[in-house]
Amino acid sequence: MQKESLTSQLAAYKAGFISRVPAERVAMMEAATAQLKETGIESSAKKVGDTAPDIHLPDVRGSLVQVSELLQSGPVVVVFYRGGWCPYCNLELRAWQAHLAELKQMGAILVAISPQTPDNSLSTLEKNELAFHVLSDSDLKTSTSFGIAFELPPELVALYGSVGNNLPEINGNGKWVLPVPATFVIDQKGMIRYAHVEADYRERSEPVQVLELVKSLA
Repeated sequence: MQKESLTSQLAAYKAGFISRVPAERVAMMEAATAQLKETGIESSAKKVGDTAPDIHLPDVRGSLVQVSELLQSGPVVVVFYRGGWCPYCNLELRAWQAHLAELKQMGAILVAISPQTPDNSLSTLEKNELAFHVLSDSDLKTSTSFGIAFELPPELVALYGSVGNNLPEINGNGKWVLPVPATFVIDQKGMIRYAHVEADYRERSEPVQVLELVKSLA
C-alpha cells in the first residue's frame, strides 16, 4: 500500500485549519510568514556545497550525539523542526518514521532537531513513536550556525502565548526564537548535498525526494 505523501497531508491539515480559524488570525499568520520570507533567511542559510557545521547535541536522555561521528557510518539526514506543539512538525516526523527502514537500508542516519528541552523532545518522540535520533538545541547554537534561527514578531508571540505555546519555557532558554523548518543531507565528507529551507512552516521537504538523493550517495 502506497504511503500518502507528506505534501498532501500538510495541505489537508492547512485547509482544515483555515476553515476553522477566524480569517483575521489566518491573515495575520500569513503576513508574518511573508515578512519572514522577505528577510532572505531562506537564501542566506547554509546551502548545497557548504561544509555543514558540526552538530553536537543531547538526545532525549541527555546523552550527547555528535553528527561527525555518525557520518562515519554513512550520510546523515538532518531535519530541523519547530517543536512537538506544531502539528505540521508532527506530520513531518511521522512521515520520516514511515520511511526510516528505507533510509537505513541505504546506510543513512536520520537526526531531528528542535529547540525543545530534552524532556519535551522525549514527549515528542513518544507521542509520534519515533525510532531515530531526536536532539535538543535549546541554546539555539546549532540552528544559528545553519542560519535558520529567527526571532518571532510580537504578534506571533502574543498568539502563541494565548494558545499555551510558551516557547521560552518549552525550549528552556527564555527566548521567542525558532528555527525555520529545514532539511539537510550531509555526505560523509561533511558537505551539504541537499538543502531545503522553508520560511513557510506549513511546507516541508518530501521524504521520497530526499531519499532519491540519499540513494545516489550510497
